[in-house]
Amino acid sequence: MLEEPEEGVVTAMSLASEAEAVAQDLARQLIHPHLGFVLFFCSAEYDLVALGQALEQYFGGVRLVGCTSAGEITPQGYGRNCVSAVGFDHRSFSIASALVDEMDRFGLIHAQQLVERLVQDCRANSLAPIKGHSFALTLLDGLSSREEVVLAALGAAFGSIPHFGGSAADDHHLKHTHVYYEGRFHAGAAVVVLVNTALDFEVFSTHHILPGAEKLVVTRADNASRRVYELNAEPAAEVYARMIGVPVSALDLRMFAAHPLAVRLGDSYYVRSIQRVNADHSLTFYCAVENGIVLTAMRTGPLLPNLESLFQRLGERLGPPLLTIGCDCFLRRLEIEDDPDAVALTSEILRRQRVIGFNSYGEQFNGMHINQTFTGVAIGRRGRNGGR
Repeated sequence: MLEEPEEGVVTAMSLASEAEAVAQDLARQLIHPHLGFVLFFCSAEYDLVALGQALEQYFGGVRLVGCTSAGEITPQGYGRNCVSAVGFDHRSFSIASALVDEMDRFGLIHAQQLVERLVQDCRANSLAPIKGHSFALTLLDGLSSREEVVLAALGAAFGSIPHFGGSAADDHHLKHTHVYYEGRFHAGAAVVVLVNTALDFEVFSTHHILPGAEKLVVTRADNASRRVYELNAEPAAEVYARMIGVPVSALDLRMFAAHPLAVRLGDSYYVRSIQRVNADHSLTFYCAVENGIVLTAMRTGPLLPNLESLFQRLGERLGPPLLTIGCDCFLRRLEIEDDPDAVALTSEILRRQRVIGFNSYGEQFNGMHINQTFTGVAIGRRGRNGGR
């Protein structure tokens, strides 16, 4: 058992392959007398039933939430087939959490009731006023196709409380994604976390995607399944492949990452990443896409300078980071992994900025479901008044 941390957080990781060994590793690194909450991200390759039971056994009454991933961000940078975690000291962080176990029935009234409970729970530990000193984190089943509905309700209920999150993933299998709450992993569910702290923080989102000139109109789509059958009144995959200059047979995740599509809202572009090509040459997306919307062809800009610029700006405002929780789209990681040097450089940036997080199937930012971004919260070492 560790002594309590001086700064309010302790980070950990485990490369063990067996569930009990993972739980032992994390408990050894995280447990201390003032541990109040644990957030973790794990590979979907684990035996999730066994892992859930082991974590419950080794952490006893400490609350844990987490989700499966398409890659982990650990204290050492990018990881794979492992578990990354952070423990929060209850003297610096008042944290409440709740499970949404039926995403398909979740509406505004449910969201308002859930947020009221979270606020009440955070106030019980009373570290700082809720307004101006709290942020929310959501972890959603990345294959539920219900993110937009749940996020719209939660966004309205949170009001001025900044909110970010990521969609659980499963190591590129696109079959089973899970969130963890109260001892077990859940499918078709979401975990909502409210964090209250006197420390300064900033919720952020960034991307390196730049707009091109070509536009595509969605002329036939099924919003519920996120499936686009036609673009510009032709089979969607054929139009997209022709636009980027490859045959339909060449379309894969790396092509989708290099040639994203986006919706323009005001002066901002929000990526709608393609998940797969279907046998009928329709395209399935990670975000909802509706009939009549205009998609702009995008291109990737320099990723690492964009990431460094983000952290420079955050550092100027917050000072050296205590912790950054990051939801990094798995398509960004695919792009980075095409260059071995970029992997090492990115890991070094993430390590230096004390990022703990995961590669997601989509990100959430203030009630919106987005793709191909790095989204999260940076927490400084001091509060807004300059004190601890």
